[in-house]
Amino acid sequence: MELSKIAFGGGCHWCTEAVFQSLLGVEKVEQGWVSSTEKNNTFSEAVIVHFDSSKINLKTLIEIHLVTHKSTSNHSMRSKYRSAIYYFTNQQKEESLKIINELQLQFDNKIITQILEFNQFKPSSKEFQNYYQSNPEKPFCKNYINPKLTLLKKKFKDSIYQ
Repeated sequence: MELSKIAFGGGCHWCTEAVFQSLLGVEKVEQGWVSSTEKNNTFSEAVIVHFDSSKINLKTLIEIHLVTHKSTSNHSMRSKYRSAIYYFTNQQKEESLKIINELQLQFDNKIITQILEFNQFKPSSKEFQNYYQSNPEKPFCKNYINPKLTLLKKKFKDSIYQ
């Protein structure tokens, strides 16, 4: 098995981590902050997703990312919650751009998710890693993460752990 990796930022990294941890073919999710280059060189909440591309493809990962955060909303917290796909290779960059264009047809508003070069990663402190798995009964998890997981069960049932 050869693992690939890609990083995603959008909403709270506790939510993003829980979404990707529930997917078949995702072997590891690193929660923390990611920076890109140039004007996006500041750190923003994100996760690095390590996945087996023979079990889940990049298009499915990107589609799930887009529907589980506000990928068409340029709200005031975008510096902390940058909507982005961080690529590690030029092939990922090209594929991600193509996928976003294809998926745009499923959205009423323009997707604002940026395709950015991965630069640096800072992990969250241990107490916040695996947040949902450790705290499923906390109000934050019930109010914000559970609806995302319910959406996955409805729309991507073949891609998630049951």
